[in-house]
Amino acid sequence: MTIKEFFKNDRYAAFSKIELLEVEPGRAKAQMRVQTLHLNAGNVVQGGAIFTLADLAFAAAVNAYGNLSMSIETSIRYFKSVGSGILYAEAKMIHLHRKLATFEVIVTNEKSEQIALFTATAYRKDIQLPFAETPE
Repeated sequence: MTIKEFFKNDRYAAFSKIELLEVEPGRAKAQMRVQTLHLNAGNVVQGGAIFTLADLAFAAAVNAYGNLSMSIETSIRYFKSVGSGILYAEAKMIHLHRKLATFEVIVTNEKSEQIALFTATAYRKDIQLPFAETPE
């Protein structure tokens, strides 16, 4: 099993029509083509949809190290509203420790305009995932 196959089991991200484009330990990229299901009453993308996009990129990047990792703290700042197009979330590792990992995820549109900034810390469990080759 690959990490992309593993994350096909993320049912909420699948329901939200989020696609994982790239993933490797410490880095991942996901996209979401804006659809009416993502829009709030003001006809812009709901903050929760943007959060879910960023969260999937973060989850893939941190879990790609092979340890089951769960978020223990997240924060998001929204800079620009969007009502159509494609949104991208690029996650990168800021700090990695045996038990904790901190990541930054930048959400942009197809014009490379920054839409949001998501930061998160994960707790890294001593559980190896099915795609892990060797324990860290």
